[in-house]
Amino acid sequence: MQRLEYAFGLFPGNALLMRLLLYNIRYATGTGPAFHLPVPGAGYLRSSRQILERITEFIAERDPDIVGLIEVDTGSIRSGMINQAEFIASHLSHFSTYQCKYGEDSLNQFMPIVRKQANAFLAAPRVRGERFHYFETGIKKLIIELELESVAVFLVHLSLKFRHRHSQLRHLHQLVRKQSKPVIVAGDFNTFWGEHEIYLFMQAAGLRSANVAGLPSYPSRWPRKELDFILYGSGIIPRGFDIPVVPLSDHLPLVFDFDIDPELLRAADTRDAASA
Repeated sequence: MQRLEYAFGLFPGNALLMRLLLYNIRYATGTGPAFHLPVPGAGYLRSSRQILERITEFIAERDPDIVGLIEVDTGSIRSGMINQAEFIASHLSHFSTYQCKYGEDSLNQFMPIVRKQANAFLAAPRVRGERFHYFETGIKKLIIELELESVAVFLVHLSLKFRHRHSQLRHLHQLVRKQSKPVIVAGDFNTFWGEHEIYLFMQAAGLRSANVAGLPSYPSRWPRKELDFILYGSGIIPRGFDIPVVPLSDHLPLVFDFDIDPELLRAADTRDAASA
């Protein structure tokens, strides 16, 4: 299995350095052949406290400032009524925000287990606010926008259908272009053709992939596809990227170290001082 880890001139002691960890944890249901017993997909109905604890330990070891979690159970009978986002956040001493990933008017909001399927942000820095947006197409409609002091991060889980994904990317482009702060877009894009499929979106939104080698993150045991992305815009300075080999889910996690262009920070301080 390949492991990607490299640095972009990392500055030790840089107080502005931040770390974002993205992980599709598949509701802490684990992976491997047993997941599909006694029938294919049966594992989705049984979460594992042990897997959740191991995921939490891994995240804590990486000491991220921001965590984007895809496929989180927020307290169904599958997870033993444990809100997995809050469980992990409490062990990290992080702020947490989460929401059901289906549309507000979706029938999935009323179905047992399914209505507790969510995406979540965990954050150590001071949070200026979070916003929940919704795609007009697809089943998984949620977009979480997390605004911190110097950066805005969007978390998405795009549709499995090609046509829906492209409609969703158009909507996402509009949201990104409205944000005045440096932007990061992260999530499970379900891009079966990798970065080629989102090239035009990235060009239009002024975004680059942190995974410059285009290495795969799915499936975790024998990665072949690049489904998960961390994309960053102008004002974000990449310092390091890593895809750890952690087969606790069907996806591998992505870890991105970055800081903000100091010129932008100085300009923001000047604006704040002028308005004070």
